[in-house]
Amino acid sequence: MRTIGFAEGEAAMDWMGLVSALKEGHRRPKATVEDLFLYRGSDTVLSRSAWIDGMGMLTKTATVFPGNRSLGKGMIGGGVMLFDDGDGSLSAVIDFHLITKWKTAGDSLLGALLLAPKDARNITIVGAGTVGASLIDAFQAGFPGANFTVWNRTPAGAEALAADKGVQVADDLEAAVRGADIILTGTMTTEPIIKGDWLRPGQHLNMIGAYRPDMREADDAALLKSRVYVDSFDTTLGHIGELKIPLQAGVIDPSHVLADFYTMKDFARTDGDITIFKNGGGAHLDLMTACYVVDAVG
Repeated sequence: MRTIGFAEGEAAMDWMGLVSALKEGHRRPKATVEDLFLYRGSDTVLSRSAWIDGMGMLTKTATVFPGNRSLGKGMIGGGVMLFDDGDGSLSAVIDFHLITKWKTAGDSLLGALLLAPKDARNITIVGAGTVGASLIDAFQAGFPGANFTVWNRTPAGAEALAADKGVQVADDLEAAVRGADIILTGTMTTEPIIKGDWLRPGQHLNMIGAYRPDMREADDAALLKSRVYVDSFDTTLGHIGELKIPLQAGVIDPSHVLADFYTMKDFARTDGDITIFKNGGGAHLDLMTACYVVDAVG
């Protein structure tokens, strides 16, 4: 059994290599995935497990405690265990933050490479937390030469991230969304902040933040005027408010969500489309990422 820390793994990886690994992982037999969600007020424990025949098994447990920010502590913690496909033995313990960073941003990058305009030049990041920082890293690799702006509910957060990454601050969310080719959201909001009225033909909206049944980042109008795709039907439709709420309300039906990564050949856009990709995560993506880490570290 080996242990892989953040610095060791980070030094060996690259974003386009991970995108290739995620594509290859979805050519294997479909993953068996089970999730356990526990809630205490705004606090969440997510324990996610996946098994891909021929690849192995993984369990990742995440704790999300928003109140930690006011205490000067990290909001997200957890652990990752990778198990051997042949005998079930524990083969690796990998840094939780390494897997989460690369899986989350790599998942969204793959979605955008399939659905966003190939010549996208203006990318707006909504949310200046840890996810926002990793999205800049990933999308700079996937869309070299693009210009990035960052909007955050608290301007100081946007200013800090922009200074760290050498990008611009967006003062007005609506103007930033209207002017973007790609919009990336990674917030903790429960009420939609992206309005369909702001979206225009040719844009790509890629949403990461909502992970609970009571969370949404885009309103009904955005869904209704867009071609909608997800990374996994199994981990999004019945679990995440972004889609679960409008499905239960009858605003959309399941057929409105056109494909997931297991039907990647059905990801498509024309120049006039607005496309939405909902990143739901899922332990199968953590498993694919973990196996890429092990291979990359060697």
